[in-house]
Amino acid sequence: MDFTLSEEQQMLQESVTKFVQNSYGFEQRKKWSQSELGFHRDNWKLFAELGWLSLPFSEEYGGFGGTPVDTMIFMEALGKGLVLEPWISTVLLCGKLIESIGTESQKQAYLAGIIQGELLMALAYLEQRSGNNPFAVQTTAELRGDDYIINGGKVMVLNGASADKWLVTARVSGSERASTGIRVFVVDAAAQGVSMQGFTTVEGGKAAELTFKDVKVAAQDCLGNADAGFELEAIIDHAMIALCAAAVGAMEVLYQTTVEYTKTRKQFGVPIGKFQALQHRMVDMFIAYEQSKSCLYMAALHAVENGLSSQSQSHIKAQKSASALKVKVGQAGRYIGQESVQLHGGMGMTDELDVGYYFKFLTIADALFGNVDFHLDRYSRAD
Repeated sequence: MDFTLSEEQQMLQESVTKFVQNSYGFEQRKKWSQSELGFHRDNWKLFAELGWLSLPFSEEYGGFGGTPVDTMIFMEALGKGLVLEPWISTVLLCGKLIESIGTESQKQAYLAGIIQGELLMALAYLEQRSGNNPFAVQTTAELRGDDYIINGGKVMVLNGASADKWLVTARVSGSERASTGIRVFVVDAAAQGVSMQGFTTVEGGKAAELTFKDVKVAAQDCLGNADAGFELEAIIDHAMIALCAAAVGAMEVLYQTTVEYTKTRKQFGVPIGKFQALQHRMVDMFIAYEQSKSCLYMAALHAVENGLSSQSQSHIKAQKSASALKVKVGQAGRYIGQESVQLHGGMGMTDELDVGYYFKFLTIADALFGNVDFHLDRYSRAD
């Protein structure tokens, strides 16, 4: 199989790599993560100018027409800098969901704003008892006249505090975990009846918890039909592959940083990289990284070839590859992170060194969209 990047893909990779190297230093990232917004508006505007916000969308709506492979290349390069900008939450989770199930007028209204960098959105689908199952929805939406009334709550809404609008899943019929009866609503961040609690995640990102009490949403702000959960699951898988790509980028930085450190840190007058036992550990780190990258390529290619959104055997193959990737990235990320911290000694535990931040990001990447145990179970049930 030919893994050679096309000319366009090489240009994309080079432009993102250049941005990370020139504009995303570690100290600058810490400053942005501590701000109220959690990232820098100027960077988001630059993303729009460079066309990065249009990457996964159809050309019909002003997009680049990129595939999951293009997304993988883009996110792997961003992951090397632990970039904070809400590309996954706004562009992939919300933008792709709108493109997938929205009406033509909704696509025209929202996608243009996302691509131009003028509209920030966040997907609110997780709940206290959902366990990463997108079909486990207790939040309700009751039709009263021309409006829906939403009641319930959502947790771990990525970049929820900075969003202008949220996409909220709510149940219109069926039992709590039924795969049907779920609809997606566009809720304005300033809507009456919404309370929000923002917080900073362990690696410096932002998220929020939302509570809805008799929140009125016009029927025209409802996306898709009552089977929207199936498309949502597919979009989450697409975002999961993108997150894993960022994690693979972070793993590469960690193992390379560790190797370089062992060449300069001396013990008994000898660089510790000369010790055979440590060499073996670093080789194991490299192997774990390479295995993760291979799984990433497999999942991205299966997503392109078989699709993530249809309920067919090909879809199941793509879904299994996505789960296998998530399992491998979760296991490898933990191993590489722990080894990197240990080989750096006491310095690896300090906030002054970026090693700890990369490890924290890999820890969060394991938890988001389902951890190792969740995806081992999903993989075993996918046949």
